Amino acid sequence: MKLQELLGHLHMFRPYEGENPEITSIENDNRKVSRGSLFICIKGYTVDGHDYAKSAVKNGAAAIIAERRLDVDVPLVVVPDSSRAMAVLSDAFYGRPSHQFHLTGITGTNGKTTTSHLIEKIFSDAGKKTGLIGTMYTRIGADVYEAKNTTPESLALQKTFRKMADEGIQHAVMEVSSHALDLGRVHGADFDVAVFTNLTQDHLDYHKTMESYKNAKSLLFSQLGNTFSDTTPKFAILNADDPASADFSRATAAHVITYGIDQQADLRARDIALLPNGTSFILEAAGKTYTISMKQIGKFNVYNSLAAIGAALCSGICLEDAIKSIESIKGVPGRFELVDAGQDFTIIVDYAHTPDSLENVLKTIREFSEQRVFVLAGCGGDRDKGKRPLMAKIACDYATDPILTSDNPRSEDPLEILRDMEQGVVGREYKVIADRREAIEYAVNAARTGDIILIAGKGHETYQEIKGVKHDFDDRRIAREAVTKKN
Repeated sequence: MKLQELLGHLHMFRPYEGENPEITSIENDNRKVSRGSLFICIKGYTVDGHDYAKSAVKNGAAAIIAERRLDVDVPLVVVPDSSRAMAVLSDAFYGRPSHQFHLTGITGTNGKTTTSHLIEKIFSDAGKKTGLIGTMYTRIGADVYEAKNTTPESLALQKTFRKMADEGIQHAVMEVSSHALDLGRVHGADFDVAVFTNLTQDHLDYHKTMESYKNAKSLLFSQLGNTFSDTTPKFAILNADDPASADFSRATAAHVITYGIDQQADLRARDIALLPNGTSFILEAAGKTYTISMKQIGKFNVYNSLAAIGAALCSGICLEDAIKSIESIKGVPGRFELVDAGQDFTIIVDYAHTPDSLENVLKTIREFSEQRVFVLAGCGGDRDKGKRPLMAKIACDYATDPILTSDNPRSEDPLEILRDMEQGVVGREYKVIADRREAIEYAVNAARTGDIILIAGKGHETYQEIKGVKHDFDDRRIAREAVTKKN
């Protein structure tokens, strides 16, 4: 595509003088630039792409997009906002790929990963070729790729959409973070369905206030558009039990389907029974009732299932088929995942890293626990400090044996993070074991028949980040090794 043709999709830029080169790729990392690339200078948190423009030209860049004048000898296009320009140009360069398949986006504090996997399972069982973008990985059909962010930036996202379209994906499901919405990473993504799980405290290091956090989430629903279509209708699936849903309903012109447990909803669960090996409930929908017995445990997974069923219904899947899929799925890695190494006590690994998610998981465990409950809880470094004392308090409120330990301390001192956590449990009984491996080994060695150990915070992660270095660390593997050592 010629540069001038590509620029025709932008409406605000300073005209440039020079040639009209053929653009062979778009890049925002100068190390990936090759001959014919359009290099877009993005100002990030730690580096400024404008500082690497000359390096990009040296690597073969045919043109530069920037927010200011630069001394380069290739066509320079100056725009007011290079991030916004990147979203527009990427969507155009890759042929608007998200218009070529059905796209579901899921936002919320907790439950995004599980809900996305449930929806993908429903579509897959219905014979559709599926794609998934999220916290754990990107999956296109049977191929799995590493995920760097929950939601990729716009350029990487459009590249992925293009690959999905080329591979014949029919239904794609993606997690949409509040950061991605606030930063415009999903600009250009043509969502057909938007799902809201819940809103509780998280990411206030970035958003500062809960109101700002909520406003960022609302963008997914307002960006569904303001028109109605009989051929390609848009849907918002909202949690009726969460007060934020009222604001999201007002923010969207899309058709709204609600789900819930406590409040009246289009899809409502009642008579919930939590068991050690699953959950059963009655689903009320369209004047009919259905009995559902799923292998996933917990009230929070009832919410996830209701959200997935809602997304499936408005995507052309019949209710009975959606229920069969929900009942068949065993779980998602790192989400209430049982670790069985032959021990006579229970070990559960869960990604719970917010006050609400930790409370939900511990409440679920207390429903069926008959002996002691150990919990290993930590908080990530360089993240919302306000939730640290809350996490510690919840650990002490619901566990008989709370252990405060390290999560991913990142650039922070682990002991400082633990001291912040201890502010919420002054006068309470708990243990502090900063080394996460030692904490897991302590809990395993202390556990007796019938006890339950919850290892919270990291879930599926296979690393621990300390001082900017990612070390090999998997809670599930460490727990198995500890059991073997104990035996």
